[in-house]
Amino acid sequence: MTPSIDVVVAGHICLDLIPRFASAGEFSELFRPGKLTQMGGLTLSTGGPVSNTGIGLGILGMRAELMGKVGDDDLSGTLLGLLAQRGLEKSMVRVPGEQTSYTVVLAPPNIDRMFLHCPGANNTYGPEDVNLDVVGRAKVFHLGYPPLMRNLYANDGARLAEIFRLVKQTHPHVVTSLDMSLPDPASESGRVEWRRVLEATLPWVDLFLPSAEESLFMLDRPRFLAMRDEALGTHVELLDFIGADLVSRLANELRAMGPKIVNIKCGHRGIYTRTADAAALAGLAPMTDTQRASWADRELWHAAFHVENMGSATGSGDSSIAGFLAAFLRGLPLEEALKMSNAVGGCNVTALDALSGLKPWDETAALVAAGWPNKPPHIDAPGWKERVAGRLWVGPADCTV
Repeated sequence: MTPSIDVVVAGHICLDLIPRFASAGEFSELFRPGKLTQMGGLTLSTGGPVSNTGIGLGILGMRAELMGKVGDDDLSGTLLGLLAQRGLEKSMVRVPGEQTSYTVVLAPPNIDRMFLHCPGANNTYGPEDVNLDVVGRAKVFHLGYPPLMRNLYANDGARLAEIFRLVKQTHPHVVTSLDMSLPDPASESGRVEWRRVLEATLPWVDLFLPSAEESLFMLDRPRFLAMRDEALGTHVELLDFIGADLVSRLANELRAMGPKIVNIKCGHRGIYTRTADAAALAGLAPMTDTQRASWADRELWHAAFHVENMGSATGSGDSSIAGFLAAFLRGLPLEEALKMSNAVGGCNVTALDALSGLKPWDETAALVAAGWPNKPPHIDAPGWKERVAGRLWVGPADCTV
């Protein structure tokens, strides 16, 4: 028999080139024109959600199949070789004449990471690159980063919506999952009417897993730009300006478009989730009745875990999604799924690249059980109640309130 698959991970993939900075310094000094900056070693790693979430799932004990697209250049040989070391290259699409995507990740100590990105073959990714026969053997189909894939955001996301429609109509038992990335407002992707893309796509999506910044940008761009400018003026992260009441409003708008579960990643403030009722969740085939009861009609916010020695946040959102999907497929209660999602994301940021910090499921759970402290998410909106001290909050729409 053909073996089953836990998750098919599709969408964006690239080769990450991560130079290590030999020392810390001010941004203006490190990147001064004409200056020679002494560097350490160079890390080569597969990047993007196909790699980060897919390999992360494998580290956590899940069976993943990777469905990305590369060219036939030298970079593709390096990228596919890295995947082949894990036996994950067989469903990748290799196209003659195209450029393999790459990202130069600049992560100086104590400075937020920056990316120099070439989208390459990701820009032509479409429904024809999704092998529906392989998807039919999976429990979950997850796709990530359409804002970095021109063919998927063009024409109000018609081809992105087509992928999810084909998956859902061909294989109704497969749970569909979508992750985003934050468009540069000045780029082609940043000028897309993302609300239209979401309205076309989300009716076919079961799990929608964006970040708070992405959600705000796509639903209320003027407010995003105003809050971003305010944050830049105070040297405070934009995330710290996005209150729990605004996150709730964004989640409600997104859930009204179709998803049964909306997780909004909030970086160092943790993860927010809003779920549909039990009747809607009945369509999620992998769920048991017991698990469904703990997931229905919930509004929760789980704090992130404190990391003493930060490496880089590269791929932290992808890793947290791997933790969430692994917990979902293991049948855990929602509170536990959020906890493990944050824990896997916390492990990720201990390393410079997106994968080296990840640990197997049992080791990650042991870190949490040993008393890994959380970071306060600073929830001050009306109606929120602290359920587990310093770790878990329930919102006013939660069925247990």
